Order: sequence, then C-alpha cells, then structure tokens
Amino acid sequence: MKQYHITDDAVLAKVKKFITALSDRGAADASIQEKIDAARWIVDAVRKNGDAALAELTERYDGVALTPDRFEVTEEEMQAAMGKVDQRLLGIIERAHENIRRFHAKFLRESWRMTDEDGSILGQRITPIESAGVYVPGGKAFYPSSVLMNIVPARVAGVKEIIMVSPPSCHGSIHPVVLAAARIAGATRVFRIGGAQAIAALAHGTETIPAVTKITGPGNTFVTAAKALVRGTVEIDSEAGPSEVVVLADASAKPAHVAAELLAQAEHDEEAMCVIVTPSAELAEAAVKCARETAATLSRREIIEKSLENQGVVIVTRDLDEAVELTNLYAPEHLSVQVERPLLVADKIKNAGAMMLGDMTPVAVGDYYAGPNHILPTGRRARFSSPLTAEDFRKVTSVLYYTKERLAREAADIETFATAEELEAHARSIAVRVRPEETQ
Repeated sequence: MKQYHITDDAVLAKVKKFITALSDRGAADASIQEKIDAARWIVDAVRKNGDAALAELTERYDGVALTPDRFEVTEEEMQAAMGKVDQRLLGIIERAHENIRRFHAKFLRESWRMTDEDGSILGQRITPIESAGVYVPGGKAFYPSSVLMNIVPARVAGVKEIIMVSPPSCHGSIHPVVLAAARIAGATRVFRIGGAQAIAALAHGTETIPAVTKITGPGNTFVTAAKALVRGTVEIDSEAGPSEVVVLADASAKPAHVAAELLAQAEHDEEAMCVIVTPSAELAEAAVKCARETAATLSRREIIEKSLENQGVVIVTRDLDEAVELTNLYAPEHLSVQVERPLLVADKIKNAGAMMLGDMTPVAVGDYYAGPNHILPTGRRARFSSPLTAEDFRKVTSVLYYTKERLAREAADIETFATAEELEAHARSIAVRVRPEETQ
C-alpha cells in the first residue's frame, strides 16, 4: 500500500495533489480509450442491426448462443428460480426489500401549486418517468443486492415499466438468486443480455427489447463507456468507476475492524480503492498488518492483494482535523468513520456518498440491508453528486397559468427584460395580448 506520513505543509500539498489527481484515474490509460472505442462500435452495431447484433455479440463476448426468442426470461423461468433459492435467503431478500422501500419512500416530493388572488397559478407537477432500464452485473459474481437497489427506488417512484438486463453468466442464463430478487423487487421484464450491447439495446431499442427513458446500475468499463455514449438519447444515473472506501479512524479504532473495511472493498476487483486516513501511525500499521494476514485466508485473495497493492493508500496526518480535511477532499463513495466521537466528526464531513458511523456500522449494512442505496458516486463525484434515490426516477414539469389581470400587471417588466436581451418577438408576444391595437 502507498504510504504518506504528513510531517509538514509540503507533504500535505503532495498528498492533496495525489488525491485530486484521482478524478482523472485511468484517463491517461491507453486501454481505457480502446475500451471506449470498442463500446462505441458495439453501440453502433446494436443501433443499426438490433437483435441480430445482440445475438452475435452475446455469443462473442459471453460465449452463449441465443436466438432472439430466448433473450427474455419467461414467467416459468422466474417461478422456477424462486423455487431454487433457499427459503431463508428469500426471506432475507424480502426483509432487505422492505427496508429499502421504506427508506426511499421518504424521498418523494409532492406536486404543488399556489394560486394568486387574481386566480393565476404557479406550481410544479411531479411525475414518474415512463420506463427504466436496470443493469445488473454478472461474470465474476452475482449481485441480488444491486437488483434491489436499482428496482426498488424505481417502483417507489411509480415507474410502470422496469426492464432488467444481466449477462447470461450462469449456465447460459441469469443466476436464480438474481432472478428471485428481480421478482421480489418488481421488474416487469428481464432479459439475459449483458455488456455494452445491453446498454445499447435499452437506449435505442431492438425488435425484442424496448427502449427506455433512463438506465441505471453499475457495470464494467465497457458498460460504463456505453452508458456515457448513449447519454442524451436516454438519461443515466452516473458513469460509475471502481468501488472506493475511505476509513477515517483515530487511535480508538480496532485494527481488525479497519482492516475488515479495506478487505470488503478490495474483494470487488483489482481496481477498488482502499484508503486509511488517520492521525495514529500505530493504528495504521496494525490495520495494514491485519489486512495482509487476513487476505491470505480469503477465497478472493488474489484480487484483494492486487487491489491493496495497486490502489491501497495509508495517510497518517498530524491531527484528526487534517484527516477530516483530506477525507472531504477524497469525497469517497463509502466512508467508514471509526473514531471515538463519530457523530461529532460526521458533522464535519461535507463530501461522501455514504457515511457509516461508528465501530458497529460496517459498509456491508448499507450494501445489503439497512435501506440507503449502495449505488453511489465514485471518482470524487460525491463533491457534487448523490446516491441513487426514488426521486431520480421522477421528473418535474413547471405549471404556469396567468390571468388577464396578472399579465397586464407584469407586462411592462417582462417586455423591458426581453427588449434588454434584444429579443423583439418575445416582447411582442406580451404586447399582442395586453395592447393588441398597437401590434396590428
């Protein structure tokens, strides 16, 4: 792991420069551009050739031969999947579903209007988007939690059609637990198509897969590139990067608990970013030692060790305030606050996708169960972006109704404003209503 011990302002400046450069992590990597170019070719192929391209690309990249009539998971297959999943696990998924539903229901705003004395009306109408496309990763692992985190907010928002896509990475289909989660969460249709080609299908539509209004859900570099390419044709949630955690800890933290958070993120993939920021050199040393020893016992050891070696960072600060300052600069996806007084420190945190406060709140409770979304801003985007919520599946329409009296009262102001911008037709659109005799 990369090590920084801040002893003076010069080292602090060096650390800040390192952190801010993370926003461009991978941007200079030639392989990233190659993947973007490949994603563009895939998106264009699906846009032009529809189902035929989907079938060809699925066989090429997933090794599964599917005809278009086999793209969609049938109702019978969904029911069979429910029967294949352990009943206790189904109960856990259902309880997590309810926690997530209750949490996201708190976000919903209501339409409103205000009526002036003369009868004029101003307001906002809030309505759900018409359809959503949900991408659930496959390949190295399967993610029923991502199913819930994408679909439940859309359902809470009132979206009528929610289409889920996922790679056919489990014996030529989607893992039964993922399908069971989709059934519980309320997906209306499910397709065993993944990769950039699935994103292209959701954006442009094919003979079999309908186009949607918005696409959400994390994926690999090709999926992320495809989402960026189709943005504008549809809306997307974000261009998510590798998973991140910053553990903000002081000397009161338990090294094993700090290490546990590093390992939990590192096992996602080799690019996951795992960071300790602490004023305690002893705590940092003990946590790193524990992480390395524990990693050797875990099934995803190789991935974890590469992640810690390539993306792991330890920053020892001069005091806790400096640690908080650097944490805000990181703006991490996940922030684990393991300090003596976590609620007081939390008040000083300005930038984080999700904060897990205290020794007994591992990141995993948010990943799976508590209710807040685990689809979070990465790459320092928490400075200006937010977790996925039900409101992300709704839109606002402004409502204006002017009476004759209201327009007459404000006409001069509006005409003057339009004239100042040298937009004569704008001003005339007012005059023709309040002084029609002057415009004939």
